[in-house]
Amino acid sequence: MAVVFDTERVPNITLFSSGTPNGIKIPITLEELGLTYKTVKIDMAKNTQKEPWFLEINPNGRIPALTDTFSDGEQIRLFESGSIMQYLVEQYDTKHLISYPKGSRLSYEVNNWLFFMNAGVGPMQGQANHFHRYAPEKIQYGVDRYQNETRRLYSVLETQLAQSTSGYLVGSKCTIADIAHWGWVHAAFWAGIDINEFPHLKAWEARMLERPAVNKGRNIPDRDRMPELAANKELAESSAREASKWVMKGQEADAKK
Repeated sequence: MAVVFDTERVPNITLFSSGTPNGIKIPITLEELGLTYKTVKIDMAKNTQKEPWFLEINPNGRIPALTDTFSDGEQIRLFESGSIMQYLVEQYDTKHLISYPKGSRLSYEVNNWLFFMNAGVGPMQGQANHFHRYAPEKIQYGVDRYQNETRRLYSVLETQLAQSTSGYLVGSKCTIADIAHWGWVHAAFWAGIDINEFPHLKAWEARMLERPAVNKGRNIPDRDRMPELAANKELAESSAREASKWVMKGQEADAKK
């Protein structure tokens, strides 16, 4: 039996997240939709995402995650950013503020770019971050491999935006496809990528930042430090060294399982 969405129900959303490119996708989406929600900050430096209570929400021990009261009155858990974003627009974006009608040509195009993000940009740029910022020893092959692949993926986005008449990835407006990419492109420098190589993508990043929901959501649950770090090389290097400690500690703990 198909589920009938109750468009009048009040959300009971709790967001579990941190201020990372993946983490900020969801507060930005929630702000764009004007939904009320509670936020629980997950301190990854303390490995909170691996605690038993959180693994009940996301068995993979990663952020973001979300709970809500589903249409049957029971709690539902959501994990993986793309899954959460699709849930939010299917359940709550009845006016199609950041989506297109389900089953429409444009809705499938949004899915194309959402999966492009989750299977391409996120994983590749994440590895570029690791080898460029966090790895305990410099492995030039790893740095080059993932930076070059991130640049290639950015060039795909650059081409798409160059052809866009709206300035957004799909159709006439900002959608979850744009929101999914924004935090990563905003943090391009952290992976050692020069955004100036991609003028349309750079203009899109700035255009997105002008949106009130993006500007607010990027600071939930932590203040967005990317502009500050980009402007201060010493601070960026110091922050990377501190982050590297808990990244390595987490990897060691995972390796023992």
